[in-house]
Amino acid sequence: MKKSKKDSRPTWDEYFMSLADVVGQRGTCDRGKSGCVIMKDKRILTTGYVGAPMGLPHCDEAGHEMHKVTHEDGTESMHCIRTVHAEQNAIVQAARIGISLEGSTLYCKMTPCYVCAKLIINSGIVRVVASKDYHAAKQTKRVFKQAKIKLEILNKEVETYANMK
Repeated sequence: MKKSKKDSRPTWDEYFMSLADVVGQRGTCDRGKSGCVIMKDKRILTTGYVGAPMGLPHCDEAGHEMHKVTHEDGTESMHCIRTVHAEQNAIVQAARIGISLEGSTLYCKMTPCYVCAKLIINSGIVRVVASKDYHAAKQTKRVFKQAKIKLEILNKEVETYANMK
């Protein structure tokens, strides 16, 4: 009898990243269906996805609330500001139910924005794993380095989405 090859199992990073992708499917802004999983000791602590604040209309219902951002280098990009980011929602959910994020790892679609980065630092998260890079992540990378947050970007491709410019 011929030996069968063992099924290949995903690494822990692949496993939690795939769960973040599934969580992102609940997102209510089609520009960045993003999900987030925060874990510690191989256990899920909390999840979050992109969506409007509770009880308020979603992009899918009311349309996008676009805002132009001028970056340090003079380039401009358009952002939908109707939603709460997946990372923010995951951190808020932990706070609502009294879960400490001290020493945890956060998995997300792209390098977190600067606002999310500051929340990540203050919540005690020590490692961030992003599937892709974010075009406006310069400040995030700077503060993560200063705060000794380990940032791992699995795919160096920069995330893009509709109507960025």
